[in-house]
Amino acid sequence: MKKPYVCQIVGYKNSGKTTLVCALVERLRAQGCRVAVVKHDAHDFEMDHPGTDSYRHRAAGASAIALVSQRKTAVILEEETPLGKLIEDFSAYDIILVEGYKREGYPKLVMVRKAEDKELIQSLENVTGVVSWLPAEQIFSGGQKGREHVTLFDKDEHERIADWMLRLR
Repeated sequence: MKKPYVCQIVGYKNSGKTTLVCALVERLRAQGCRVAVVKHDAHDFEMDHPGTDSYRHRAAGASAIALVSQRKTAVILEEETPLGKLIEDFSAYDIILVEGYKREGYPKLVMVRKAEDKELIQSLENVTGVVSWLPAEQIFSGGQKGREHVTLFDKDEHERIADWMLRLR
């Protein structure tokens, strides 16, 4: 079985990560790919709602809960799961888009909305692409040392980014 292509979409808050991930999922799926998404949430998200059975199970102290219906499965663990484990769990998919986890070592698309965001291009490992709101000449204005093979995309080039991912996988 071929391993899935993993690509991290990274950037600062409100840089367009979720918008890009959603656009890529739509386009990659239209190309016949099975796409999984992993999103890192810096806050303690809550999926459950008071009054549901699963909420009551968690309130009673369950460390893990699985909700299963004919069409969906959700697993809630009361612990952080390492990205590598999630990627392993999603190994049957063609492409895994990871929103966040800046310090992990997978290929990255860096979102650059403002000039200050450009520092991520140099400071992060395995940057393979940059998605920018800025004109191309502003992205690598200080030189591209060590980043000669980084592909530059405009923020609206969703189709081109999806095609690029399909070639890399």
